Formats: sequence, structure tokens, C-alpha cells
Amino acid sequence: MYEYDYMMGSSSPSLFNGLGVWGIIAIVAAIIGGICLYFTVFSDKNKGAYTGFMAKLYDFVKFKKMFITSFLKVLYIILTIYITLASFGLIGTSFLAFILTLVLGNIIVRVIFEFSLIMLGIYENTTEIAKNTKK
Repeated sequence: MYEYDYMMGSSSPSLFNGLGVWGIIAIVAAIIGGICLYFTVFSDKNKGAYTGFMAKLYDFVKFKKMFITSFLKVLYIILTIYITLASFGLIGTSFLAFILTLVLGNIIVRVIFEFSLIMLGIYENTTEIAKNTKK
């Protein structure tokens, strides 16, 4: 049934069974460290105070530059190559399934990624408009 857990002192399954002491310490340290860094090093009062690597890190933590657009474009290429190559595995099963997967699969992926990029473009444009109207 259940083995006795010497770390937690019980034989019932719990959330921390696989985590161990170091995992719990890591979670607590990450929460405390993240809160402290966010309100000190990465606070709004330090805006423009950093140069070089720290400026890039500040922009990264404050989500000033979105990396998801580049990630989505690479993911789109990977998925279209996968769908195209995987569709060739369907030739032996059904030629119609091959054609439908090859054509419709790539079209569906394209529509999903275009929609995602349009939403991100709307976000970027409204952010730019908001920044320009503050000045």
C-alpha cells in the first residue's frame, strides 16, 4: 500500500512526498527572494537607473519587451514541418487523410498562429498608444 515516509513522519500520500526538505526550502526562499527583488531592485523607482545587462534584465522582469512573438514564430515553423512530415505517414493508410492533414492541418495551424500574433499586435499597439498619450 503506502510506504512509511521517514521525512514527513506519515504513511499517507501528501503534497510534499516527492519534494523533500530542500524542495520546501527552495520554495520558501524563492517566494521571499522574489518578493524582495521585485520591491527593491526591480521597483518602478529604478526605472532608467540601470545600463547594460541590468537594464535588459529590468526590462525582462517588467515585461517591457515581449519575447513570445519570436517564440510563436519559431514554434509555427516547427509545427508546420511536423504536420507536413507526419502527413506523409498517412499515405499508406489513406491518400485522402494525407491530403487533408497536409493541407488543412497547415491551414489550421496558420490561422491559430495568425490569431495569436494579431492579439499580441493589438496589445503592443495599445501599449504604444497609452505610452504616447501619457506624454
